[in-house]
Amino acid sequence: MMPAIRFPYGGDMTIHLDSDLLRTFVAVAEAGNFTKAAEQVSRTQSAVSMQIKRLEDMIGEALFDRGSRGVSLTRRGQELIINARRIVSLIEETAASLKAKPLDGPVRIGIPEEYSYSILSRALGMFSKQHPKVEITVRYAHSASQIEALEAGELDLAVVFEWEDYSDGEVLMRDPTVWVTSNLHCQHEERPLPVALYNRDGWCKDFALRSLEDRGYPYRVAYTSDTTGGLKLAVASGLAIAPVSRSNIPPDCRELTAAEGFGDIDASNVVLHRAPGATSEAIKGMADAIREAFYSRLVVTVP
Repeated sequence: MMPAIRFPYGGDMTIHLDSDLLRTFVAVAEAGNFTKAAEQVSRTQSAVSMQIKRLEDMIGEALFDRGSRGVSLTRRGQELIINARRIVSLIEETAASLKAKPLDGPVRIGIPEEYSYSILSRALGMFSKQHPKVEITVRYAHSASQIEALEAGELDLAVVFEWEDYSDGEVLMRDPTVWVTSNLHCQHEERPLPVALYNRDGWCKDFALRSLEDRGYPYRVAYTSDTTGGLKLAVASGLAIAPVSRSNIPPDCRELTAAEGFGDIDASNVVLHRAPGATSEAIKGMADAIREAFYSRLVVTVP
C-alpha cells in the first residue's frame, strides 16, 4: 500500500504518494542535484528527472528550484521533505526488521544519565521491537566509573564523556559542558556566583571551578548532587548556575555564552566503547541502535 499524505489545497484533497517517488525526492533534496541522486538510487538521471516531474504533477506545484549549480527546495518542497524523510526512514526500518533474524542473549550498557531519555529510550525502542528476547541491563554512572566497569568485564558497551586524553573509541557527537542559568531567576547576576556541582571532586575542580577562577569570578557552592538531573533542578528552581552538557539544557534555561564572560567549560566528546570480548550479535546490534539514535538526534531537517 502506498503512503498517503494530506495537503490543504483549498478543499479536502488526498494525494497518494508512491514510496519510491518519495525516496527519490529525498535523494535529490539531500544531494542537491539529479546526477548524484541518480547514483544513490541506482537509476539514470533521466529516470530520476521523470520521477520528480511525476511527483510535482501529482502535487500540482514545483518542489525544486532549478539552477546552474543544482537544485534547491521550494516552499512546498520544504513542507514535503519533513514527512518524506519520516516515511522513507520508517519503510527502511520496517524492511530491516523483516530481514533481521531475532537475536537473544544479554547486553549490558553503561550510559550517562543525560542521554537516558533522549538517546537510550530511542535506541531501546528500535532494538526491542526487532529483538524482544535480548536481556538488556542499563547502568547509569559517571564516565570514570563506566570505564572501570567496562575494563572489569561488568559492561559490554559504555557511552562516556571524554574531555581530555581522548581515546580511540567511536566518537558519537561533540557535546561540550557549559554554564547554564535560569531565564526566570538570573542567578548568574549574583556575586558571589551560586553554583551547583557534582559531589565528585576531580572534574568539578579541574574544569568547572577552574573556568570560574580563570575568569576571576567569586563563587560559593550552593548545591551538590550525584546526578545531572539534580544540577538541572538546581538551575530551574533558581538555586544556582550549573555545568550542564549543551544538549541537555533544561526548559526555561539557557547557556551562558563567551560574550557574557563564560563560554565552554570543556570540549567533551561523547564516545562509545565496547569491551574486548563483547562480540555477540546482540551486542553489535545494540551498538548499531545506539549509534543510530545519536545520528538521528544530530540530523537537522529542513524547516
